Amino acid sequence: MRGVIFDGTQPQVVDDLEVRGPGPGEVLVAIQAAGLCHSDLSVIDGTIPFPVPVVLGHEGAGIVEAVGPGVTHVEPGDHVSLSTLANCGTCAQCDRGRPTMCRKAIGYPGKPFSRQGKDLFNFASNSAFAEKTVVKAVQAVKIPKGIPFTSAALIGCGVLTGVGAALNRAKVDRGDTVVVIGTGGIGLNVLQGCRIAGATRIVAVDANPAKEDVARQFGATDFIDASAVDDTVTAVRELLPTGADHTFECVGNVKLIRQAVDLLDRHGQAVLLGVPPADAEASFLVSSMYLDKSILGCRYGSSRPQRDIALYAELYRQGRLLLDELVTETYPVEDFAKAADDAHHGRVARGVLTF
Repeated sequence: MRGVIFDGTQPQVVDDLEVRGPGPGEVLVAIQAAGLCHSDLSVIDGTIPFPVPVVLGHEGAGIVEAVGPGVTHVEPGDHVSLSTLANCGTCAQCDRGRPTMCRKAIGYPGKPFSRQGKDLFNFASNSAFAEKTVVKAVQAVKIPKGIPFTSAALIGCGVLTGVGAALNRAKVDRGDTVVVIGTGGIGLNVLQGCRIAGATRIVAVDANPAKEDVARQFGATDFIDASAVDDTVTAVRELLPTGADHTFECVGNVKLIRQAVDLLDRHGQAVLLGVPPADAEASFLVSSMYLDKSILGCRYGSSRPQRDIALYAELYRQGRLLLDELVTETYPVEDFAKAADDAHHGRVARGVLTF
């Protein structure tokens, strides 16, 4: 079968992958569409260290083909959106409703794939860049069959991360003020999460002025072209003189992280979503933090996938959450190189691979 693998040197599309069948508590899914996220590119460029060879992809949707013993919540023929959280469901963190903190969900890649007699790792317990993949049952969330796969694929990472950061981690409330730095796939979902939460002033910041229209479509009330101002902090302060209740850094740049902190109002919180290199260090003025300000890390939107994916699918059906508008371009899997180049240069909000 076809898939995208990375051997530590370069990614390539192959047609001789094999995947084992589902074991106890596992699901075999025929992938129909998979979003290309910057986390996949970060594996390729080394920003995210990961063992190789690996089958890439972690944002997908498809049709259940088979289930292993003990799986009862989905069955063959069901449409599912996949999460990356292969959490155990039984540890203290899972029991407290914090599956993103489950240690079984972090850094334990399996090897369900093989090629030419050699085992390959799965990326993010998912590997959606393959015609078929095996995931833990907890990762497969049933969705209505009327949702296009190209849209449903995006729920499992970009939507969970961005919308979840607003609703679950920051807990944006009605009347709050927000600054979102970076309006790529994650930033757009933060914007619509803040809109859904009822924030009244949502300022989007991006160095690409062409992104203004889509940022406003997703919820921005204001847009600042960072390439056209001398100082972004000053430009935002003209709109929010006392600062923002919430800022979200969605790029992964330490200078922008500093901006996110500097833009906080009293009791404000800066949420870090972008992924800089693993050894990157950021600075801030300690004296600026004493008015109950916070810097928050955020893993996967502090999500609970079995709950949140179903919720977001319903909000989509109600027209309150945008998915179709996120898909800028679709590519057959054979065109992975073009899709990756478009994503790397910011030509698309989200490119989707199809099989």
